[in-house]
Amino acid sequence: ARSRLHRHVDGQPEVVREPAGKIILASRSPRRAELLTAAGISFEVLAADIDETPGPSETPAAYVERLAIAKARAVLALRPGARVLGADTTVTIDGEILGKPIDGDDAARMLRKLSGRPHEVHTGVAVVSGAGEHSGVETTRVWFAPMTDEDISWYVGTGEPVDRAGAYAIQGFASRFVTRIDGSYSNVVGLPIALVH
Repeated sequence: ARSRLHRHVDGQPEVVREPAGKIILASRSPRRAELLTAAGISFEVLAADIDETPGPSETPAAYVERLAIAKARAVLALRPGARVLGADTTVTIDGEILGKPIDGDDAARMLRKLSGRPHEVHTGVAVVSGAGEHSGVETTRVWFAPMTDEDISWYVGTGEPVDRAGAYAIQGFASRFVTRIDGSYSNVVGLPIALVH
């Protein structure tokens, strides 16, 4: 049976702690690997490709949680007996899911939407093993300063928006545009560490 990794109680996450020991990270994301390493969590990487198309009328939280579970299950099928961590992150504004931009124009379109406004970053996390499944979603609210066309052109030109949900990396050049966050910083990078340690 699947259980929740956490539920927010008075604004504080209630964390289900997994047993100590090495896990498999079902993701090729170097940001997630860096976060786990920085937190002193032992892991190896083995990713599996899955269909990441959102379902009809699927909420962003349900979408990222489903993908996190699917990634972890796919790797567990390759390595039975392992403990697998799956994760998926997306950015939303006005109910629209902003995935990874397909090109520079798409990145600029996303950044124009984010300019001067708050948005949400959702990360679904799943830990799957023969003992069961635990999953949950962390949501962080992020505020961007207004960005001029020159700001957007410069940032897209850095190449940083490529392969980033919402077309930005908070830990990189985009940090100059972030005026405030409410919630987990590591969640915006790609993995809410407090939820999985």
